[in-house]
Amino acid sequence: MALKNMGFAAQKQNGTSHEHWIKIVDGKMLKVTVDCPKSPFGDTLVCSMANQAGVSKRTFLEYCHNKKLKNDPHEKR
Repeated sequence: MALKNMGFAAQKQNGTSHEHWIKIVDGKMLKVTVDCPKSPFGDTLVCSMANQAGVSKRTFLEYCHNKKLKNDPHEKR
């Protein structure tokens, strides 16, 4: 849900347990790979997903725990 709220779109899966989510930010494609069978995710995987999403671990966790967040964290303010 966090990736969806940040504006990422799920891509088709090709017979794998990994989900791929993509988003274009300033002409650059961000791609996050989620290893669903590893849920709940450990600290290392959360850090990796946050890095791939182009946000801090703290921001990523805020989107994971606060279902009401729907603003784009990549927007320049």
